[in-house]
Amino acid sequence: MNLQKNKAAIHTTKFENQSQTRLRLLDELGIEAVEARMLELSLSDSKDRTGEIITDHLAAGGKRIRARMALMAARTLGVSHENSVTWAAAVEILHNATLVHDDIQDGDGQRRGHPSTWFLHGVPQAINAGDLMLMLPTLAIHELDLPDAIKWQMSHAVAQRSATTVRGQSQEMDFLKSRRFDWNNYLRATEGKTGQLLALPMEGAAIMAGWAPADAKALGEAFVPLGVLYQLQDDVRDIFFEKGRGERGSDIREGKVSALVIAHLELYPNDRSWITDLLSLSREQTTKPDIDQVISAFRERGALDQVLARISNIVETIAQDPTLKKVPELADCAQNIADWLLARVTTNDCIP
Repeated sequence: MNLQKNKAAIHTTKFENQSQTRLRLLDELGIEAVEARMLELSLSDSKDRTGEIITDHLAAGGKRIRARMALMAARTLGVSHENSVTWAAAVEILHNATLVHDDIQDGDGQRRGHPSTWFLHGVPQAINAGDLMLMLPTLAIHELDLPDAIKWQMSHAVAQRSATTVRGQSQEMDFLKSRRFDWNNYLRATEGKTGQLLALPMEGAAIMAGWAPADAKALGEAFVPLGVLYQLQDDVRDIFFEKGRGERGSDIREGKVSALVIAHLELYPNDRSWITDLLSLSREQTTKPDIDQVISAFRERGALDQVLARISNIVETIAQDPTLKKVPELADCAQNIADWLLARVTTNDCIP
């Protein structure tokens, strides 16, 4: 598929502006309360060092997509404002814990255009901050004004989704060593690594609203494809737009087997040795000409078009999901996020 034709088919300026507006409207009214709640949960009465590191990390900002999803779902399903805000803060803190650990694993010195937590405070203290943020959601759930049985169900959902997230992260990190360059492995890892923490806000909101555990889990599962969509667009943006990490092509420098690598090797299996050798180099050994060569190959030889087509197909799949159609407002929530993600990789300034 020709890139320009693909872009013309799925992008207009009006579409981009609408998707940005819709994302901001994913419960803008409650997001300030969530920010305050996150700080309350992070700082102990004694204002310890680890809590201060966490608040420093949170101050770098972010879209707070998972918090907005939690607020939207909870409000739609009739959950009280106080419980909605606490739950939104819990899932957003959990997500940020994974970001702190990711930056350590990947060696990324920047996050959201700011120095990453390990870069500012050192690896040991960054690990402590990430570990603490993994524990805070359970403490937040304990403070919810809900029966103990509901709190237990929510804690179980957090633990289960978190465990699957870690397994997905581990599987992704093993791609290069195991030479598993195929879509099945990529999608399974991505559904774990990224999809679970987009499913969790919805599942928890449904549990708080009194849904049966199986029904709440099914609602969460309907949002897992958003995680795949998110990762696909993130892989594209890393190569073709530096996305606040200081340089284009960070995934290549880290030796990450991204969606573009999978797509390219599916099209050109004979390039396996070239790609593998390049990804096996250290960050310092990977040169700008190396990055430019890969970018050109992905753009000109079809990998980018293939990934963009997959992104477009996932957007259509989400629009047709039967579980989401039962709750139209949450279906709109999923579609708004999908539209926003789609716009991020189909704007003229993202792909040169």
